[in-house]
Amino acid sequence: MDINKKIAEELEIKVSQVEAAVSLIDEGNTIPFIARYRKEVTGSLDDEQLRVLDERLKYLRGLEDRKASVISSIEEQGKLTSELKDAILAAETLVLVEDLYRPYKQKRRTRATQAKEKGLEPLATFIYEQKASHSVEEEAANYLSEEEGKEVKSTSEAISGALDIIAESISDVADYRTYIRDITSKEGKIVCAAKDKDAESVYENYYDYNEAVATMPGHRILAINRGEAEKFITVKIEAPEDRILRYLEKQIITENNEYTTEYLKKAIEDAYQRLIAPSIEREIRSNLTEKAEDGAIKVFGKNLEQLLLQPPIAGKTVLGWDPGYAHGCKLAVVDPTGKVLDNKVIYPTEPRNQVDKAKEIVVDLIKKYNVNLISCGNGTASRESEQIISDIIKENGFNVDYIITNEAGASVYSASKLATEEFPDYDVAARGAISIARRVQDPLAELVKIEPKAIGVGQYQHDMNQKKLGETLSGVVEDSVNKVGVDLNTASASLLEYISGVSKTVAKNIVDFRETNGKFTNRKQLLKVSKLGPKAYQQCAGFMRISDGDNPLDATSVHPESYEAAAKFLEDLGYDLNSITKGELTNLKSKVSNLKEMADKLGVGEITLEDIIKELEKPGRDPRDEMPAPILRKDIMDINDLKPGMILKGTVRNVIDFGVFVDIGVHQDGLVHISQMSATKRVNHPLDVVSVGDVIDVRVMEIDTVKERIALSMILDEAEAKAKAEFKENAKKQGKKPFNKNFNKNRQNNKKKPGELNLSGLAKFMNK
Repeated sequence: MDINKKIAEELEIKVSQVEAAVSLIDEGNTIPFIARYRKEVTGSLDDEQLRVLDERLKYLRGLEDRKASVISSIEEQGKLTSELKDAILAAETLVLVEDLYRPYKQKRRTRATQAKEKGLEPLATFIYEQKASHSVEEEAANYLSEEEGKEVKSTSEAISGALDIIAESISDVADYRTYIRDITSKEGKIVCAAKDKDAESVYENYYDYNEAVATMPGHRILAINRGEAEKFITVKIEAPEDRILRYLEKQIITENNEYTTEYLKKAIEDAYQRLIAPSIEREIRSNLTEKAEDGAIKVFGKNLEQLLLQPPIAGKTVLGWDPGYAHGCKLAVVDPTGKVLDNKVIYPTEPRNQVDKAKEIVVDLIKKYNVNLISCGNGTASRESEQIISDIIKENGFNVDYIITNEAGASVYSASKLATEEFPDYDVAARGAISIARRVQDPLAELVKIEPKAIGVGQYQHDMNQKKLGETLSGVVEDSVNKVGVDLNTASASLLEYISGVSKTVAKNIVDFRETNGKFTNRKQLLKVSKLGPKAYQQCAGFMRISDGDNPLDATSVHPESYEAAAKFLEDLGYDLNSITKGELTNLKSKVSNLKEMADKLGVGEITLEDIIKELEKPGRDPRDEMPAPILRKDIMDINDLKPGMILKGTVRNVIDFGVFVDIGVHQDGLVHISQMSATKRVNHPLDVVSVGDVIDVRVMEIDTVKERIALSMILDEAEAKAKAEFKENAKKQGKKPFNKNFNKNRQNNKKKPGELNLSGLAKFMNK
């Protein structure tokens, strides 16, 4: 297989791009470095494309290694034919390679191997060849034996053993398995049943449920897997068995022999039901689970990326509030640089209810440290805490905002070795409050201290392949950190270790070097850090920033290897390096008449020059500035204040396969189902429309105060949403597929005025 060509076809890019990327990866370059500083070589492949490329490269190389191993094994057995070798070499999946290898693989003792040991293989051949001129029973009588280890006491036992040999032989044919796997995947059904119909559980929807294998979405696959693991439901795949048996009979029974045909049918049925079907079911379910996990991991990764790239709320003194009941609410005040100024514990909630005393302590902290913002965790007792915070702001007329912060992972961090090293003088409770405060000041710097899967922006993360999940999420964190870059003189070791080319040991050595020698004044000093050699320097230097250093370019993402070109470029336009810090380089690109000529003159690529210009125009630009700013609040709203039809502004907290959860300022996040995300187009996945951290307008649809559930819609025009629902219901009743394009066409043709549909026209359209 030409691996590079195969990857190019899959990613729909040029073979030359793949070859360049593979070469760079094999040389030990990291994905962030290649994506940022080798655009010229790869044709501007981004980090997402490069990670998919790297994953496929590993898989396909592993596939080729497995092919070589299988061919070698079969060859050693003296059974390798040119046709078989060609088939193995042409296989594009590990599943197909294993199907082809199955007949030659060393097997454990099976019913068929025991029958062969008893000398029944010729009898099996007699039946399989379908040329019998006498009965199978007569032939079987020739194989009766009393020899120890080869006992065959009856003709029925001999025939049964021969059929076991035939059944195993049938099950080993790769073409049969391929057909059965394909038809089961396309036409099979997943059937769920309750183990105890009266048992209450979150899986009650699956107590009597079936759905086509081909259409079952990933989130339902993961849900039924969990329900099965927790022993609430049983799950099986129903295949079109009759069609499969007819197919096998057509392939195997070539003669209508009166003596052997019925026995062959029996062997075929046994081969399918006992040997093939269970194996295919395991494969399909495993494949479905893998795809569902891959989809969920992708969503988790995208959510995590958006969370990490939330814009920091800089320049504020923050009071972190970790709510709780019996052990009280933990408070920590941090200054704009993240330094801890104070910490307290208050008990305004059950069981102590020391509200007045708690308010007094909080007011004193706000006044003493000029607190600008309160960051309240969204965990246990956050609702009561939010009410108290709102009351304090109102009663004292403070110009203070508050924000509800996702505290997922805070407890994991506060009890970690890292937290102990960072805050040895504070207990676990105080560390949690510090983390909640710092999360709003610089989400990226704080969240990298937590194991990514503990941050809680996905679904079913504990049921997935943990190795694959961990690798993917670590890649997301790495890409996010490198997109933003770090301040070399303030970054923690936990942040530095995600920088391209920097290991945990080197990250710690950088911090130690800084503490011993003072601040870095230029990037070249990195070469003096223990265990940070030239290769690591090349990988990391561009992502390290030094403010007020010896060279203004050190404060930018311009790589040191391009410093000479950048300096010549500025000189050619009448500027010098000091112009960078003076802010004199806005609209720099407009001063270049011919970009290609300039790039050739400087000896760099055109893409590289464009990147240099962008950075010089806005040195040290932060990609997080382009993200929606967090919503700050001064007053609280209760679920009882909500009314259907209200239009509210909210922040997307989590994106899952079937919708998004949105924080609208009450204790409970509301759900926007995927069907309520657009009135004008079909939404295939919520991530196509929104991301974690997005600020969106939503309409309240339903409120269930008992179960504390809020149904929201992104379709703000209630009349339009109602018309769409009616349209779909009518289409369903009439057996028509409710295509959105039909609804949209009708919506445009029958509008009287904005937001009002001609429902009589819609009815006429449906009657057609």
